[in-house]
Amino acid sequence: MDSLRLPQPMAAQNCKEDHNERHGNMSKEVKASPAHSTLALIEGEDTDPWDLPELKDTGVPWSALDTKGKVLRVLVSVAKLALLLGFLYMFICSLDILSSAFQLVGGKAAGDIFQDNTVLSNPLAGLVIGVLVTLLVQSSSTSSSIVVSMVSSGLLTVQLAVPIIMGTNIGTSVTNTLVAMTQAGDRSTFRRAFAGATVHDFFNWLSVLVLLPLEVATGYLYVVTKLIIDSFKIESGEAPDLLNVITDVLTESIIQLDQSVISGIATGDPEARNKSLIKKWCQTFTNTTLMNVTVPGPENCTSPSLCWVDGNYTFTLKNISDTHNIKKCTHLFVNVNLPDLAVGLILLALSLLVLCSCLILIVKLLNSMLKGQVAAVIKKILNTDFPFPFGWVTGYIAILVGAGMTFIVQSSSVFTSAITPLVGIGVISIERAYPLSLGSNIGTTTTAILAAMASPGDTLANSLQIALVHFLFNISGIILWYPIPFTRIPIRLAKGLGNITASYRWFAAVYIICCFFVLPLFVFSLSLAGWQVLVGVGVPLIVMLIIIVVINVLQKRKPGCLPAALQSWDFLPLWAHSLAPWDKVVGVITAKCCCCCKCCQLAADNKEHRDKESVENNKKSHTAVYDNPAMSAEKEVENEINLELKILKITRI
Repeated sequence: MDSLRLPQPMAAQNCKEDHNERHGNMSKEVKASPAHSTLALIEGEDTDPWDLPELKDTGVPWSALDTKGKVLRVLVSVAKLALLLGFLYMFICSLDILSSAFQLVGGKAAGDIFQDNTVLSNPLAGLVIGVLVTLLVQSSSTSSSIVVSMVSSGLLTVQLAVPIIMGTNIGTSVTNTLVAMTQAGDRSTFRRAFAGATVHDFFNWLSVLVLLPLEVATGYLYVVTKLIIDSFKIESGEAPDLLNVITDVLTESIIQLDQSVISGIATGDPEARNKSLIKKWCQTFTNTTLMNVTVPGPENCTSPSLCWVDGNYTFTLKNISDTHNIKKCTHLFVNVNLPDLAVGLILLALSLLVLCSCLILIVKLLNSMLKGQVAAVIKKILNTDFPFPFGWVTGYIAILVGAGMTFIVQSSSVFTSAITPLVGIGVISIERAYPLSLGSNIGTTTTAILAAMASPGDTLANSLQIALVHFLFNISGIILWYPIPFTRIPIRLAKGLGNITASYRWFAAVYIICCFFVLPLFVFSLSLAGWQVLVGVGVPLIVMLIIIVVINVLQKRKPGCLPAALQSWDFLPLWAHSLAPWDKVVGVITAKCCCCCKCCQLAADNKEHRDKESVENNKKSHTAVYDNPAMSAEKEVENEINLELKILKITRI
């Protein structure tokens, strides 16, 4: 028993020794390099972390190459460009499949959320529902189409749909924020990439904070768009297919969804709940005939003239539609007998894998291609302003470029996710990424307007008005937060958040979880509790937040205006005004998890070693008892003696 108990303290001792050894090495490293850390601090004071880095060309200059080397370099550059376009194509397709996967996982839940019209009557609840549904389906166009279908069917008024449209604008900005998380390996790259992604978030949140109360008080967006719809006689048209023509070839061969199912659930169709989102039949024929049908009573007839009674039965003429399936779809999951949730989880895992892989490869290719003169030219074109006095025009041209590129790819998530790595590696500055993101917001609304123009004549006005609400919301936000340099608050907020996440990288995950999940769910739960609870809890929190922001501004700008106690936050506990204690907690938890994993591994190895030794000992004892030749000979002699004794007894008898 004592021998079996020895390895456990040995495992703990080994773990403790490894832990002490690791801490000893860390302390040695810290003691051995004070000069380097001091130099880094001195350099950090002189250099601005937001300055674009120099992309140095480490290869052989073009002039030093011979003819063969020049031809080879051109071929390599062409191959890299082809690979870059290929990875970008796969990246866009993976985003499309990711949207389909989210719809399979949470599409029906999104339809159920939209169905509760009593909740949607609360503007804050409508805003949060727009955010959450867009997060569920990862597509603002899908959530907007649900809103359009509800308004067209009369289940939702345009006034109630306005906050939901604002929410979809916020929800669609989470994709590029998640893309920025993949660049957490390098501190400076992560600082720029995360700031470039969150500048879009801050613009959307600040626009909602100003325009939602304005809309509730005055109906500004509804009134203006109503005047536009009434003033212009707009005919129905067709929304163009641009990039979808190329990407649908791949995405539709993997999965196709029936978008009418989510809209049917949202509009209260009982048959839609039992249908699968996976499209089975791509070509159908619907035959509508006028038939005699029985109804419970005369009040259920289509009209008094088309209603008659025969005995106990009431008959009326009604159009009956009969759908015939003609041609099956050809995607991968058309014949798979799996529920929507299982297919959605499979596609979710695969699309995330492809998306992250393509993004990493795109960043590596861009790093290898954007060197020397090429990098200098691209950076100069993207980040240089026009000469005085036309420098102010540059930002508005960037807005138009962002709108045009988003109109081509028909997805703001794709465009903003594509420029995020460029911001990270230092090709595009934050100041230039900001107007590009604003233009992306406009570009995605123009696509929605063209799609709304394809609606039937009886629902065209409402559909187009909602699309114009989305457009006017973004234009109003740009007017608020861009023309005057002082009002470009999202850039300063994004840089501040970038500095925090560069020092504490775990804070990026906290930001995403809190802003896109915890905060919307908290506001939604307060909205469900009623106006009294919402005002009673929300107003004190907002007042406290405003006071904290004002004190922070005064501490930096005019600390003399504040009392001595409020000139700094030192009177509070350190954990209440600094992330350093929380960083230590995260570090301790991580270290303990690693230590526990290592100790468990050592214990498992020791147990395996003990089991192996016991098996070997059993084998040895088995061999010693049964396979030892000396023991076998003695046993044979003993058997012979016993046999002779038995024979003697028998003969005596």
